[in-house]
This record gives sequence, structure tokens and C-alpha cells, in this order.
Amino acid sequence: MTASFTGADDLRRYVGGIFEQALGDPVLGPKLVATGVVLKVVISEPDAVLLMDLPNRDIGLGSPDDAADATMRMTSDVANRFWQGKVNLPVAMARGHVKVEGRVGALLKLVPSTKQLFPAYRTLLEHDARTDLIAD
Repeated sequence: MTASFTGADDLRRYVGGIFEQALGDPVLGPKLVATGVVLKVVISEPDAVLLMDLPNRDIGLGSPDDAADATMRMTSDVANRFWQGKVNLPVAMARGHVKVEGRVGALLKLVPSTKQLFPAYRTLLEHDARTDLIAD
């Protein structure tokens, strides 16, 4: 098991940060915007919420009550491993490690694009010397 985020600031910095990079990418950015998806990521251990309004290119901390097209719920350890490509989403959903609410189809539209974010996530962890979060 890897370490987990220390709180909302980690979730915002690392998961939010890779989406901000992706939205700025000339190829990937328009694809993410075109999904029209507002995604909420709710983590536990510790508790934090990230709201990603892709059509409006707005990434920030949110609350559990914020409206979203799709919501993903997981522990911070699962979230950290997911963004490093170490968690198979359908298997994690089947085992209850990741819970998805709302428009699952909207979320599935994002899956191909999210795989392109895995290297950027790991690079960001390495840049910040967050070896505690790197899953091998």
C-alpha cells in the first residue's frame, strides 16, 4: 500500500494539477472540454472533494453537495494508485473500491483521456519529491 494524500490540498495539487495540464494541452484539452462533463472526485482517509468542470476549464476544491454529472468515490490510497495507472477501474468498481454515481456514461467518456494523464501525475509527484506517494 502506498501513502495517501495528506488532505484536500494534496488532492487539488496532484489530481487537479494534472487536469489543469491536460486542459492546457492543444490536443487533449479540447477533447476533455468536448465531453461536457463535470466530475466530482470524493476521497476519504482523509476527506476531500475535487470538482472538475471540464467544459468551463474550472478545477477546484468542492463540497460533497456540489452538483456534478458523475461522482467517483474512493479512498485517497486508491485515488493515488488510480492516477498512476495501478488500478483497473472496472475491477475496482466491481470490488467496491471505487463507487461511481450519476451519469456513468459521462464518466466512461473520460476514461480513454485519463490514461494519458498517468505519466504527468507521476512526473508531478517526482518533481515535488513525493516519493511517499509513488506506487511501484
